[in-house]
Order: sequence, then C-alpha cells, then structure tokens
Amino acid sequence: MKLPLEGAIDCDVHLSVPNVATLLPYMSDYWSDQLVTRYIDRVGFNLTSYPPRSPLTVRDDWRAAPGRPTGLAALQADVLDPGRLSGAICHTMHGAMALFNEDMGAEFCKAINAWVAKEWLDRDPRLRASILVHAQNPALAVEEIERCAGDKRFVAVLLPVMGDSPLGRRIYWPIYEACERYGLSLAVHAGSTYRNPPTAAGWPSYQSEDYMLQSSAFENLIVGFLAEGVFQKFPGLKLVCMESGFTWMPTFLWRTSKTWRGVRTEVPWLDRVPAEIIREHVRLTLQPVDAPRDPKILNKIFEQIACDDMIVYSSDYPHGHFDGDNGLPEGLSHELLRKIAIDNPRAAFPRLATVEAPDTKETV
Repeated sequence: MKLPLEGAIDCDVHLSVPNVATLLPYMSDYWSDQLVTRYIDRVGFNLTSYPPRSPLTVRDDWRAAPGRPTGLAALQADVLDPGRLSGAICHTMHGAMALFNEDMGAEFCKAINAWVAKEWLDRDPRLRASILVHAQNPALAVEEIERCAGDKRFVAVLLPVMGDSPLGRRIYWPIYEACERYGLSLAVHAGSTYRNPPTAAGWPSYQSEDYMLQSSAFENLIVGFLAEGVFQKFPGLKLVCMESGFTWMPTFLWRTSKTWRGVRTEVPWLDRVPAEIIREHVRLTLQPVDAPRDPKILNKIFEQIACDDMIVYSSDYPHGHFDGDNGLPEGLSHELLRKIAIDNPRAAFPRLATVEAPDTKETV
C-alpha cells in the first residue's frame, strides 16, 4: 500500500557519508591533519558487515545510476516528495562507532553531526536527524549531545543495538540522562560494533545469520533496560528500536511478564508488569515488516501487541525491504495507519513538535 496521507513522518532514513574527505572541513585542525598525514582519509569507514552495494543496503531502483539524482535530490525524489511527507528523521550509521580510539571516534561523530546539519538539515526544512555518538566513552558522548542539543532539528541520539556490553548497563546511564534532560529520544538501530559475536555461542559463518539474529539483539536490549531499571530511573525516556522487526513482540511481552512473576524479588524496582512498561516506553519502526502477507495474520499480531502506539512509520531508505511505493502493509485499518504514519512518530520523538502538523481532518 502506498503512503496513505499527506503529513506522514518517516522515522528511519539513512544518510551515507561519501568519504572521509567530506568530513575534513568539519574537524579540528589537529584531527584533519592527523587523518591526512596517517592516510586515514583514504579509508572508507563503511560498516563492512553490510557493504554499501549489497542488496540489503540499497534497493535496486534507489541505486545511483547515470543521470539519476544523488544525495539530497535523490532523497527528495525517492521519498520526501512522492510520499508527501511532512518530515523525515535521518540516521547516519558510520564505521566511526566501532573505532577503538575513543578520541578519534568522538571527533568523527562530531564531524558527521555537523555535516548532517549543514548539508542536509539546512537544505530541506522537512528533515530532522539523530545525534551520532561514540558510546564506548559515555562522557564524550554526553559532550556531543550537549553540543548538538541546542539545535532542535536533532530529535534523538543514535546507538547500534550491539556493542561492548548490554546498553542497559549503568555505565551508559549518563547518555540516557542527557536524552531525558534535552527531550531527545534514544534511537537504537540494528547493527553492531562487532567487538563481540552476535550470537551467545560465538561467531557465525554467514551474513545471513547475523541479519536474521538482529531481532534477538533487540530482545536482549529491552530485557536489559527492564532488569537494570532504566525506565524507572528515566521515566521520560523513549526507546525507539529501528529495523528490529516487530512480529516477535507479542510472545516477548508474554514471556517477560510471565518470567518476572517468578524472579521479581531480584529486581524490586520493577513495580508493575514488564509488558506495561514496554508498551509505555518502547517503540518499533515499521520496516522491515517481518510478517506474512495475509492481512488477517498481521492484524492478529497488532491485536496481540495490544498497543496501537508502538509502531512508527519508516521507509528505511535506501534499504530494500519493500517494492515500489508500497511501504505500508495491506489490511490495517485507516485509523491505525494514521497513528503509525503521523501520531505515533510525534509521540515517539517529542522534538518533532517543530514539524508542522497536518490537517487533522484529513482522512486516509
């Protein structure tokens, strides 16, 4: 189904830094000199687990080709204009997240955020973005959040779902405190720094294994946030899971609540059923829709999630999760589609209040 109504907000659009040279003007003299002198400016810094030209990374009809728009013009032609969007949130997943050198990683993140602001946000008022941080050093991450927070066009803080340790751990809490203080959502995206294997048993052999295991990483993420008491410590925090899928959520809600009843003495700060906490704080992006095409089954999944607020619209541009303009699944009610496309994104990312709201009388 095509995007149904004007004013929708795309919560997961990907930007790609062309090369390191693009970022040099946004770096300090010291670091720009270091990168050139040490030939680091010639490194691609792609997250090579998902190469830039792989089918999962770029949909065929969104690939660069002679005569085809590139950069912002491509985003406008492929997503913003045909979808009649009122806003789109840009996320820049970059290899800097995996650097062991924390100072260099933080400098890359700073340059990327500055590049996004000038080359994208300044050039189209519909665009918003997440703040990329180097989470291995939470103090430096907070510095970058504070530097960017004054720009209301940044609406979230971006982290990969897998890193050095579970994100619920209290070492990361300064990041969440900064998110809550500035009204920023926490956007956790599928992916990893690959310091640790993506399975509990060790390293897999194939990319397909890693890709199919991403949903289990999000289950680990949410369980960690529950067990550590993140949502109790930061009651205003919104956790948005991106490219997580969502068909695993009904059984996950049931299992966490059932298990909590037997072990809740260990985590006394959980003062209510985990499913209620998840429904209040956790949001999931629509794409990829990991459900059968049968609308009855998909509607049943939404009934079992029992929370019309949980799913937010995303195209996942330029990744290849659907064909043509059919970015919405068939068979959902007009009321639910409107919530997914407009109302839920605005609630999941409070800073989207700066995006002009559509006419509420408009129907799907």
